[in-house]
Amino acid sequence: MRSFTEWRLLHYLSERGLAVPKPVAAFYRRERWTYRCDLITERISPAQPMSAALKAGTLAEPVWRAVGAALARLHRHGVDHADLNAHNILLGASGEVSVIDFDRGRLRAPGAWGFRNLARLKRSLQKIAADMPADRFTPASWAALMAGYQAD
Repeated sequence: MRSFTEWRLLHYLSERGLAVPKPVAAFYRRERWTYRCDLITERISPAQPMSAALKAGTLAEPVWRAVGAALARLHRHGVDHADLNAHNILLGASGEVSVIDFDRGRLRAPGAWGFRNLARLKRSLQKIAADMPADRFTPASWAALMAGYQAD
């Protein structure tokens, strides 16, 4: 029933105005030893994954700060995103940031899990940027993201 769990979490977060897709419907069907779950959300458009934006060029400091601020808002609401990576952060054409893929996410009391989320994202960015020009992800990029995280 992961689709329903994710639907409930997204509904809770979107009702609070957080940067997540609004859930539309969830589906679950059991078949003998397997099951199928689906989740339909509103399309976030126009947007591209942060990973694709990095491949296309260098991200400006305000973008890094906006990502950090969006993550801080989620963490302040107790959202533990179990798979926070550069593919699950969407960047809109006007600078808006959205976070997707909450199938293993959950609400938790504040704790070390927030730092683990950020560490996972940093590893993802380092891995993605390893095959790109050196200016795509730098210590200054991460510092800007963390500045946005701490300022919000």
